[in-house]
Amino acid sequence: MADDRLNTPGRSRWRRTASEDSDAFGRFAETFARWMGTPAFLAWMTIFVIIWCTLNVVGIFGLKWDPYPFILLNLFFSTQASYSAPLILLAENRQTDRDHVRLAEDRKQAAQSRADTDFLAREIAALRSSVNDLATRDYVRTELRNELRELLAELDEERRTVEERTPSDRP
Repeated sequence: MADDRLNTPGRSRWRRTASEDSDAFGRFAETFARWMGTPAFLAWMTIFVIIWCTLNVVGIFGLKWDPYPFILLNLFFSTQASYSAPLILLAENRQTDRDHVRLAEDRKQAAQSRADTDFLAREIAALRSSVNDLATRDYVRTELRNELRELLAELDEERRTVEERTPSDRP
């Protein structure tokens, strides 16, 4: 069975895809760039340079592997700069891509909020219009009083007419 798996083409579990590798490398670049921008990195580099220069000037145990113009140290710095600059640019590009995605999401959310606000404003205007069309409590009371007065007046008039017709029937 092991031979069958070796003869069958496919993705190796030991090899990652290009997108996984670029993402891992991008995370490494961001971590590296973030670390290079810290005071701790500057402090460690300063300590390293001081020790390097001191050892090569004083020559402890007769070791002077990089005499005074410190050509080897300059070579190390040049190599570090040649690797760190592209890593920092890669980290900045990834951050720019993330910023573009966040900006697009923010614009989408702002548009949705604006649409929601417009909808709510229209709803509030419709409610205000409806409330203005509704009869107020005082208006209803006044109308009921007027109707009641008219009914009472009609009843009084009917009673009078009935009384006027029936007075002879009374003993």
